Amino acid sequence: MTLLAEPHAPTGTRRLLAAPGPSWSQHLATFGPLPSGVDLAAAIESAGLAGRGGAGFPSARKLRGVAARGRGVVVGNGVEGEPLSGKDRRLLLAAPHLVLDGLLLAAAAVRAREAYLVTARSDVARHLREQVARRRDRVRIEVVEVADRFVAGEESALVNALNGRLGVPSDRSVRVYERGVGRRPTLVHNVETLAHMALLARYGPAWFRSVGTDDEAGTFLATVTGAVASPRVLEVPFGAPLDRLLEQAGGPAHYPQAVLVGGYHGAWVPGHLVGSTRMTRSSLVTHGASVGAGVVAVLGRDRCGLVESAGVAQYLANQVAGQCGPCVNGLPRMADALTRLARRERTPALVDEIDRMRRLVVGRGACAHPDGTARFVASTMHVFASEVAVHLGGVCGVAAAR
Repeated sequence: MTLLAEPHAPTGTRRLLAAPGPSWSQHLATFGPLPSGVDLAAAIESAGLAGRGGAGFPSARKLRGVAARGRGVVVGNGVEGEPLSGKDRRLLLAAPHLVLDGLLLAAAAVRAREAYLVTARSDVARHLREQVARRRDRVRIEVVEVADRFVAGEESALVNALNGRLGVPSDRSVRVYERGVGRRPTLVHNVETLAHMALLARYGPAWFRSVGTDDEAGTFLATVTGAVASPRVLEVPFGAPLDRLLEQAGGPAHYPQAVLVGGYHGAWVPGHLVGSTRMTRSSLVTHGASVGAGVVAVLGRDRCGLVESAGVAQYLANQVAGQCGPCVNGLPRMADALTRLARRERTPALVDEIDRMRRLVVGRGACAHPDGTARFVASTMHVFASEVAVHLGGVCGVAAAR
């Protein structure tokens, strides 16, 4: 793993993947006990820490929103429903006590008596229960395993699962910070965010900002996968060049056709623009992308972008919660049209059908799933526009080049 350490930081300062491992005693020897008297919300705000689960919402605002409503509940989100992501699993297995420390700090900040750590993987759940049992924390921490589905990590879906209901998203009219687990105000943070909190409370905002950019401070965990020599999870600072991430994973197997940034709800960066793209909001927005949950997936020149994207769209259409029209009707029709195009059906009307369905679903779902899927499909049609024209002629450019 790439372990980043700031040379001017205090002695013993570490970042997420430089933790000593899952041992509780080693964790204490390296980091010491949790500090007391920290104004967590103020520290987070000063550091500029934003959520690492994908949405990038300001963490201090979420915390204060729950704290203002009285005694709340804290949930650590390690579900990682994104199929291409492995960062949360890597973190929970390698540095579980940083996550647990962050969970306790958040619980203290909102005066919670109970906290939940949620995962969709049985091996991770077993590991976490073992680590929790080695600690003597004042707040009860319960490790919960939920169904492994794409939408299971959405915060209202988590709350529904913890309340004993089906783990699917709820209508956005009632936010979980207002009424969540047990109808109490609920703070949901991604496990990477919690781990950052544990270090931030110890070393302070200035240390946190010692890497990254002025607008996006700190590091994030990136899952680099696809056509690279050594797929892996890396810890990198915001602002890192995209091509540097690929180099750290052994470089592309060959010059990339495109790179999907942000996962299945992300967007494609064309291969010829990888060298000029950085992992920042301002750089990625030109491609309609964001760092999101840190997924960086490389599409090699031996794979058809339309075929691969159609497979993703079909997967997303099958992962709907089944609660609203845009998901139940719109996403399958959009995925079907894209699949027919990928299969080289000579029907020019398919392009208009994809665009029509994409526009119809945006902003109309009970959760962000339709919007994210539409964003991915729009990026596909733009980045692979030349291949769209070739497919409508009954040929696949990638297959023809083999």
